[in-house]
Amino acid sequence: MGRAARRLHLTQPPLTRHIQALEDELGAQLFERTRSGMRLLPTGEAFLLHARRILAEVDAAMLTVRDVAGSRTGG
Repeated sequence: MGRAARRLHLTQPPLTRHIQALEDELGAQLFERTRSGMRLLPTGEAFLLHARRILAEVDAAMLTVRDVAGSRTGG
């Protein structure tokens, strides 16, 4: 969890709270917590698949908007 927090430029406690809030909202546990760390559960793997697709669509939308904006301004 610490390594993930560093990659996100967060400290561990806020990241833990965000994950717990997401799990509460979903009504499902995404990770198995162990003494040695965390392991993604099948529910987490399913959510991750959708999250990656959503992020790819957001990236594609941003590129499309920039392309359209550039064609209107001649850029």
